[in-house]
Amino acid sequence: MSAASAGNFFCTFAPMNSFIDFLRRWTLPIAMVVGIASYFIFTALPWPDGTYRIAEEAVAFIQPTLLFLMLFLSFCKIRLSDLKFKRWFWLPMLLQVSLFALFAAVLLLMGDHPSRILIESAMLCFLCPTAAAAVVFTVKLGGSAASVTTYTLLINFVVAVLAPLVLPLVHPQEGVSFLPAFWMISSRIFPVLILPLFAAVALEKIWPKMHRICAESKDAAFYLWVCTLTLAIVVTTKSLVHDDSPVGYQLGIALIALICCVGQFWVGRRIGDRYGELVVGGQALGQKNNVFIIWLGYTFLSPITALSGGFFAIWQNVVNAYLLYKKEKQEAKK
Repeated sequence: MSAASAGNFFCTFAPMNSFIDFLRRWTLPIAMVVGIASYFIFTALPWPDGTYRIAEEAVAFIQPTLLFLMLFLSFCKIRLSDLKFKRWFWLPMLLQVSLFALFAAVLLLMGDHPSRILIESAMLCFLCPTAAAAVVFTVKLGGSAASVTTYTLLINFVVAVLAPLVLPLVHPQEGVSFLPAFWMISSRIFPVLILPLFAAVALEKIWPKMHRICAESKDAAFYLWVCTLTLAIVVTTKSLVHDDSPVGYQLGIALIALICCVGQFWVGRRIGDRYGELVVGGQALGQKNNVFIIWLGYTFLSPITALSGGFFAIWQNVVNAYLLYKKEKQEAKK
């Protein structure tokens, strides 16, 4: 093949390479758009009776399965000996707990004021612990998987104790006390974190070769997270579409979720940067378990506050998409 022919051959694939680069750089926004579009396309089609129920059951099974696989692959890259508490963890943890306590105190003092819904929404955005999936994005951005996993385990434990102590006081409900609330919250938090970690440790002991293959998988966990994100956006879109709350409340909660999201990412990155862990700090404080926010809102507070979880999911993925874009751009320059 002549040089000219070879050049023409590779030029033929240049548009395809550019398209792949585009998909890789804008993976998160594309996943969000696909999730929103999928919901509206699915609901617009004339499906047989029972299809929606089957779809909901399928999503309820697929989401935790993808999350388990994603965390399992991520935890295969970590050794238990690497999970060490670092002194700077106290700063974001103290900030998160203090702001939650502040908003809880305001709610106890203000009574049944109409703006209570907005305060509850802000409180949820600060109370919510770091998402287990934060480890995936931390690795993608070049941060320490061990550090963010350690912080995630710690803050989830703190929330599991603090939430059932405070939420029944803020929004009293008959039959909801500390122990039942603690069990309900713990059962939502720890299986998602602990089971994949134990599975990764067990595989290393039982089948070291397979564990090494899983540990060396580069982006598999990230793309599993993209699939999980797409399904999460479908569920979020459904909850927003079917919510019949006043538009003023919806806009107010969306704005509060935006301020809480950007603020926690910014502060977390500033704290982490002081200790050489900028990426970990941002993800530890800014990447929240949005499904947990929605569940807390429906279970312990005014149901409308669950919207804060849906809006927070959108904002945090916009922030992460921007961070990933910046990293890809820096790597392209290098």
